[in-house]
Amino acid sequence: MFKLIAIDLDGTLLNSYGEVSEANRKAIEKFAKKGIYIVLASGRAISSVKSLARDLGADKYMISGNGAVVFDFEKNEIIYNRFLTKKQVLEIAKICEENSIFYNVYSEDEIITKALNYNVLFYHNENAKKNEKNRTNINIVEDIKKYIEASNKENYLKITICEENKVVFNSIIRKIKQINGLDILDTAYMSRKVIKNGTNKVPISYFYTEITNENVNKWSAIDFLIKKLGIAPKDVMAIGDNINDKEMIINSGLGIILRNSSPLMKIYADVIVSDNNSSGVAEALNLFIDDE
Repeated sequence: MFKLIAIDLDGTLLNSYGEVSEANRKAIEKFAKKGIYIVLASGRAISSVKSLARDLGADKYMISGNGAVVFDFEKNEIIYNRFLTKKQVLEIAKICEENSIFYNVYSEDEIITKALNYNVLFYHNENAKKNEKNRTNINIVEDIKKYIEASNKENYLKITICEENKVVFNSIIRKIKQINGLDILDTAYMSRKVIKNGTNKVPISYFYTEITNENVNKWSAIDFLIKKLGIAPKDVMAIGDNINDKEMIINSGLGIILRNSSPLMKIYADVIVSDNNSSGVAEALNLFIDDE
């Protein structure tokens, strides 16, 4: 029987509207009560993952920033981190500012942005459905670089870059790759989300990448956690959909992806289940965990 299950959020546990289906919710609650570690493993900020984990009863450990942080709920503290430094963030921000590129900076407790656009717009739309204490903290500032320079914070989770033009997007990525000590998520496709605006459904599409400190990935964080808990890799199930899930899909005892996953991911999966709008996570849990 699997002892730890790592589950991605966007495109996996969450449907296209950023919601958890009733089937997914029930499956997570059922197996968490059986003593299995259900670990949400997301690229999102700590506060966003934390509120969802508590809501689902998956409140032992969680991973945020694509593996930059492992958070222990009982201790109420970060027990593992691979933060970006302030110096690294400012180097990236300088390139983005000079080239008029839309970017966001994720700290432990907020997303720093210039406008409600792209991925930030999606989180803003999610916030409208949450009570205040569970909302993702979006901090809109006039000048991100100046804001970071003036801040007392020295540690940051990640930076995201969004751009509709593929040529411009690839050009910026090439420039950022010249900075040492970074990992840049290798995405060659558009991110596609749907936002509800009243009765209308508004699709948003853009090229997207995430920048973290080097050697940051979800499996590195999981590996730290299972060593702490005395769990073997073969007793880990990982469920994801995107390239930032690659390492945990490959290294887990069972790597599962959803049907809506990036085509790049399908060669790495042991199993493919239903898509995120059809409760693929619940299908995976009910198929591969002994219901004793």
